[in-house]
Amino acid sequence: MQIMGSNQEKRDDENGESDKKEEEDKHELPLMALNHVSRLCRSVKDSIEFYTKVLGFVIIERPQAFDFDGAWLFNYGIGIHLVQSKDEDRLPSDKEGLDPMDNHISFQCEDMEAMEQRLKDFNVKYMKRTVDDEENKTSIDQLFFNDPDGFMIEMCNCENLKLVPAGSMGKIKLPCDRHNPPIELRKDDNERSQEKPMSNSN
Repeated sequence: MQIMGSNQEKRDDENGESDKKEEEDKHELPLMALNHVSRLCRSVKDSIEFYTKVLGFVIIERPQAFDFDGAWLFNYGIGIHLVQSKDEDRLPSDKEGLDPMDNHISFQCEDMEAMEQRLKDFNVKYMKRTVDDEENKTSIDQLFFNDPDGFMIEMCNCENLKLVPAGSMGKIKLPCDRHNPPIELRKDDNERSQEKPMSNSN
């Protein structure tokens, strides 16, 4: 009888875990990926020139219903939405300063040397930095620079660093159509990623 009781308890525990996973799946957020970054600018024309020529973005059509000056750009799976500013006070006062600790957007870069040369070709001031991860015996390279309005941008090869969840809360989702860094998955995360791979619906 004790053996049967133990087996029953085990089945109850397994059923409880299954119900718990189903409940968690039911409340998962239906998010997929970053869609765009919006930037106020002093001159939409100057910003278009910077993002297209220096960073390789492409101008795309935007809804005609918008009654304000701006532009939509897209490439590398992400959009840049430019909006003509009507108030200079809302823009960075310092267009030259570079502080890696300040707000910025970061792009994954496959060839840091080529990116650095491109910045030189267009006379873009930049800061170069290397961060060593002695524990994992790897390093990442970073380039920081500003767009024409002083909003900071970073280029890096951060895929060199493995993603390691630091807590038990939350599940990391990786889109299958993007270049992702290596990730250390817990057993239950790995099972779920195999069961429900993220895909592009387009």
